[in-house]
Amino acid sequence: MRFDVLTIFPRIFESPLDETILRRAIDSGLIEVAVHDLRAWATDRHRTVDDYPFGGGAGMVMKPEPLFAAIEAIQPLAAPRATVVLMSPQGRRLDHDLVGELAATERLLLVCGRYEGVDERVREHLVDIEVSVGDFVVSGGELPALLVIDAVARRVPGVLGGETSLDEESFEGGLLEYPQYTRPADFRGWTVPDVLLSGHHAEIEKWRRAQRIARTRALRPDLLAAADLTAAERRALEGG
Repeated sequence: MRFDVLTIFPRIFESPLDETILRRAIDSGLIEVAVHDLRAWATDRHRTVDDYPFGGGAGMVMKPEPLFAAIEAIQPLAAPRATVVLMSPQGRRLDHDLVGELAATERLLLVCGRYEGVDERVREHLVDIEVSVGDFVVSGGELPALLVIDAVARRVPGVLGGETSLDEESFEGGLLEYPQYTRPADFRGWTVPDVLLSGHHAEIEKWRRAQRIARTRALRPDLLAAADLTAAERRALEGG
């Protein structure tokens, strides 16, 4: 899978892309990430990419000319055509389902906005989808774009090593993940549940399933309406 990133601060991506899972995925050829400096498509000697908003108001707006020129130049660099994603607080909330939809594509072009946003003509005529990472505002789209890359890359076969790694992560099936423990079995008097030490795999799976449901009910009850639960599990929740 290929990610193209369009930004005025390309160095922000250097360290995150040079570490851990993303670095291994790039080195193994499972994903490709190309970071493009938007200022390369500015046409004046100051490499200007923003201007004052028509109608007045605070801040600056990213100009359409360099954005159109950049995206039109980046699209032919690889096949197929990239889905153009604008990182924006007005966009669709990034969640488990949206990550799956983005991962089903072969190529994403992530546009990192800055200042007061982009000229509306960019949104209307170039962007396929707007994505938000939450109901808050950050300084630019670079950190949200990195979250998209990380979340989507994890869904690419082979990136996590074992294909079962995703099976019981948080939000899979609409439930949070079960509690995890490691050695020592007794730490400061706090002990690991006996079932996890039993070696009885069926009972362990039963315990983990119950914990996922209980944890979701306690921490994110809003997820339960759409969660993948059996009829018996729903009856137990309604009666409990």
